[in-house]
Amino acid sequence: MRRAGRTAGAGAAPRVLHVAQPVDGGVGAYVAAVAADQARRGWQVAVACPGEGPLPARLAEQGVPRLDWRAGRSPGLADLPAALRVRRLVRDFAPDAVHLHSAKAGLAGRAAIRGRIPTLFQPHGWSWLAARGLVAAMALEWERAAVRWADVLVCVGEGEAATALRNDVRGNLAIVRNGVDLRRFRPAGGQERAAARARHGIPDGAPLAVCVGRVTRQKGQDLLLSAWELVSEECGAARLAIVGDGDLLEALRSRNVPGVHFAGPVADPRSWYAAADVVVLPSRWEGLPLTALEALATGRALVAADVPGLAEVVGEKVGAAVPAGDVAALAGALLLRLTQPELAAAEGRAAALLSLSYDDSVALDALAEHTLRLVGASCGTGLGTSAAPTGAARTAEGAGTGVAGAPGAGVGVAAISTEGAGVPGTGVATAGTTAVGVAGAGVTGVGVTDVGVAGMDVTGVGVAGVGVTADAGGRSISRKTADERGFDEHCQTPCEQ
Repeated sequence: MRRAGRTAGAGAAPRVLHVAQPVDGGVGAYVAAVAADQARRGWQVAVACPGEGPLPARLAEQGVPRLDWRAGRSPGLADLPAALRVRRLVRDFAPDAVHLHSAKAGLAGRAAIRGRIPTLFQPHGWSWLAARGLVAAMALEWERAAVRWADVLVCVGEGEAATALRNDVRGNLAIVRNGVDLRRFRPAGGQERAAARARHGIPDGAPLAVCVGRVTRQKGQDLLLSAWELVSEECGAARLAIVGDGDLLEALRSRNVPGVHFAGPVADPRSWYAAADVVVLPSRWEGLPLTALEALATGRALVAADVPGLAEVVGEKVGAAVPAGDVAALAGALLLRLTQPELAAAEGRAAALLSLSYDDSVALDALAEHTLRLVGASCGTGLGTSAAPTGAARTAEGAGTGVAGAPGAGVGVAAISTEGAGVPGTGVATAGTTAVGVAGAGVTGVGVTDVGVAGMDVTGVGVAGVGVTADAGGRSISRKTADERGFDEHCQTPCEQ
């Protein structure tokens, strides 16, 4: 295999192969959105993934070619043939760049390609966090070693990058924060709430918490049921809807916790968000979950575990971040909002405003810019030519190194500078220091907040840092509050169905 699949000249459309496992949940939705966006830019895009699950159906709807790649989610002896299949797919498709999504594709892809083709790896949550004991230690050692075979490590949030550095996973880290499609997910008012509740058979006056996501150990629904036993003792009218499928579903059903409804998997969760008073994410670990951003955009208070990936979006004005695994604290935060609807409504208004800084068009533009830099081709996509630094993170030992990511014209890229001010031992700067810089108004005119690892600052119903610009070094140089008229338009425009 050669270093590049072919030589992409000026104006040539790049060929990009995405490799993905899993095919459901947030990762599947993300890969489908990225592949469709890059195809709309005129790129030659294909996705290698298993044939079952929601992702293949989404790709077919979008007209994106799918290449059959069989791989299970758990590590094992089947990983060797999975790596060989990646090698054959790369040989046949001859991409200019390969983009590997999540742990299994990252393992098989990097083992097969070994840096001979420009490679992006996006963990969507680090592999060692999903394991225990010896398996977790082996996964961490693999990630430390395999950074040499990825030109760019794409982190979906500041917390994911900080976790990498804290665990000595030091490659070329680039933060491209997850985003939400603000055309589809919009604040749901009283009429939308009533219609959604009627659709799902929820009494109009019943306090309702909703948890959307795969029903797995990672997502923590087992902890949520334990907390709900406490909630139901204090508020018997409260209801909890668990929306999703997964390996723990039947075991959790069998617990017969009062007031809990298992909705199963749904193709479109918007009506469940609309029906809710509060959305809850009790995860044990995360990258930056799309469900949290969708809840914010719908205008719902958010109660979440205080883990990297959630802590950076759940501030005190939009909900509560509770200690991970603390069942009593989780129950208390839910009870407070379920019994004080005015508080939940105020947090929901702040959440909808905060969601403006997570427009997915900014993330898609940033990811395209990183890919173009890696391929080394200008494809006439409308992205600006970057005159700023390359965005490769420098990781000199002992320097408290950070993560770099430079903007092109009109492209927003989250960046933490290499100056290393901020969290001790990680080199990731917190908000308020000069080391944090975020750029990118893009076509929407909405920038990205300069966020610290611990979360965003929200003042009243406004959010600090919307419309942030940055100098060439990635440092924040100005702030503007969100345009309230733009926010009103966002709230009043009908959702895309």
